[in-house]
Amino acid sequence: MEKAIKRYFPIFVLPTFVAFIFGFIAPFVMGIYLSFCKFTTVTDAKFIGFDNYLKVFTDETFLHALWYTAAFTVVSVVLINVLAFAVAWFLTKGIRGTNIFRTVFFMPNLIGGIILGYIWQLLLNGILLQFDRTLTYSSVYGFWGLVILMCWQQVGYMMIIYIAGIQNIPGELIEAAKIDGANSRQILRRVTLPMIMPSITICTFLTLTNSFKLFDQNLALTNGEPSNMSEMLALNIFNTFYGRTGWEGVGQAKAVIFFILVALIALTQNWLTRRKEVQQ
Repeated sequence: MEKAIKRYFPIFVLPTFVAFIFGFIAPFVMGIYLSFCKFTTVTDAKFIGFDNYLKVFTDETFLHALWYTAAFTVVSVVLINVLAFAVAWFLTKGIRGTNIFRTVFFMPNLIGGIILGYIWQLLLNGILLQFDRTLTYSSVYGFWGLVILMCWQQVGYMMIIYIAGIQNIPGELIEAAKIDGANSRQILRRVTLPMIMPSITICTFLTLTNSFKLFDQNLALTNGEPSNMSEMLALNIFNTFYGRTGWEGVGQAKAVIFFILVALIALTQNWLTRRKEVQQ
């Protein structure tokens, strides 16, 4: 069997590898090159050095989008993980109808981002209109609207991961802690949280990257209004590339910076949380 696997392994891997090269590696390398060019199409690209990158850091809309995205990411990561863990903790207590609750909480994750954006736009604007306000009245309203939307969509998905982590804790550890006189708070802090660190690592990584890359919901909910003040990084890159004539190269440079930024933050977070994981 092993000989057969080794013999036919390249045959099965080759189609996927070729698709990966043409579908990801080639466009990625081309994108990096175009970030150093002035162009309208890939056939008329003219190399101009670091001019595009200099424009990026003098573009106030990009700097505001960076700050806005960072603030949103911090708030959403904390809220989503706290709420998801709380729901998972509650649903692992053996209450009746647990499977129904899990299904209901998970369902929002199955809805597309654009649809979610329009749904919550109607709901939140309907509430705010009672106070003569809309989501686009101020970037603050758009900010918290996005936070609510993101929590509603992501909590159920992270809940499933936390439930798996909690159920994987050996029962002997909990019993031993109780015999030693630990109360529920001490068990949570000293046993449960250290043992589910792999789940925390995964959920933090997913919520962190999803929050930074948020696009569909931002486009549908506020479209960056008012005056691009609720515009996040992904939407800012899109608007730069497609909405500002002659700025295609700048938009591409923003995309490269965006990739580096998300990769560095995600890898740093993954390294920090994995250090706290307990070997079972």
